[in-house]
Amino acid sequence: MPDPAPQRLTVLGATGSIGQSTLDVVARHPDRFEVFALSAQRQDDKLLEQCLRFSPRFAVMGDATAAERLRAGLRAAGRDTEVLCGEEALERVAAADEVAMVMAAIVGAAGLRPTLAAARAGKKVLLANKEALVLSGRLLIDAVAASGAVLLPIDSEHNAIFQALPAGYAREPARAGVRRVLLTASGGPFRTAPIDSLANVTPEQACAHPNWVMGRKISVDSATMMNKGLEVIEAHWLFGAPADMIEVVVHPQSVIHSMVDYADGSVIAQLGNPDMRTPIANAMAWPERIDAGVRPLDLFEIARLDFERPDFARFPCLKLAFDALRAGGTAPAVLNAANEEAVAAFLDHRIGFLDIAAVIAASLERSRPGAVDSLEAVLAADAHARELARDEISRLRRDR
Repeated sequence: MPDPAPQRLTVLGATGSIGQSTLDVVARHPDRFEVFALSAQRQDDKLLEQCLRFSPRFAVMGDATAAERLRAGLRAAGRDTEVLCGEEALERVAAADEVAMVMAAIVGAAGLRPTLAAARAGKKVLLANKEALVLSGRLLIDAVAASGAVLLPIDSEHNAIFQALPAGYAREPARAGVRRVLLTASGGPFRTAPIDSLANVTPEQACAHPNWVMGRKISVDSATMMNKGLEVIEAHWLFGAPADMIEVVVHPQSVIHSMVDYADGSVIAQLGNPDMRTPIANAMAWPERIDAGVRPLDLFEIARLDFERPDFARFPCLKLAFDALRAGGTAPAVLNAANEEAVAAFLDHRIGFLDIAAVIAASLERSRPGAVDSLEAVLAADAHARELARDEISRLRRDR
């Protein structure tokens, strides 16, 4: 029999760390994967390099000026990749008939529409954009069920849980004998720092993650452990687990990526070196396994594995995420939007590190959670939460 044709792939957020790792896996297996479309917001120079290497049919820019620069660069190189721009173009390349799988790696609420479009079109959705579930978990899960799409998690923690669950698991934890879902967390760069020193943390310090190389926004989320809080909400939707079944375990070595605790006393863990190519390759090739270019784990080199309970006094953002999950409705959307605004203000030196949690708490307190019954309702809650967060940021700046 002839070898099957390569699966066509759209990478949303191609110039970010997840997108680059995805393309690294593609390059290792050109017989299995073919790039259909790539997208970026403004980094046309990086996207041009990727287009020249992978020759996608489409390239989508979020910024119109960047799109013009990319067109010029492709013309000069004699390439026929078609450059598109805007949100509708993202949805188009995510739902295109030719596409088999979509890497959803656009950071933040901006990735919501194209991720939903891919799910509604029945694609194999590789979910690295956790906000799609945090904001609109019910909408995305219902879209997957209605279309027959396959939703595979890319976050190392959720991918680890996916691997540790039994085959055929259908979002029914009790039926599968699952007692707890254990999400591991590195604790970020301030795990052992004196709490009273956190008021003086700089953006550069917050972005210096001890184990992972990530973008600035997600690095700050790791430092506050909001990243883990968002993952708690994501785990709820991915695995049908209520808040009381999800536990966060601080594990500084980032070798155990997460665990599942079963009713019979078994705890099944997935281990590996901290390299995002592992979960990416796992999801891309699922249910098979392929080489990801990741160095094999040397347990003798690691020698020890440590575990701690998370300290909510040190990481108030984690508690706020659990609170939002229990509140339900649009509360997680409010949490996410307020966090995005607060992190942006912190990275711009407009508020302090500890103010991030204060902005989120104030936004949650002032908001009125509603039902997640439409995309419009989610986006309205997101927009209102951003207004509340900006008001709180302005108040904090006035009170300095």
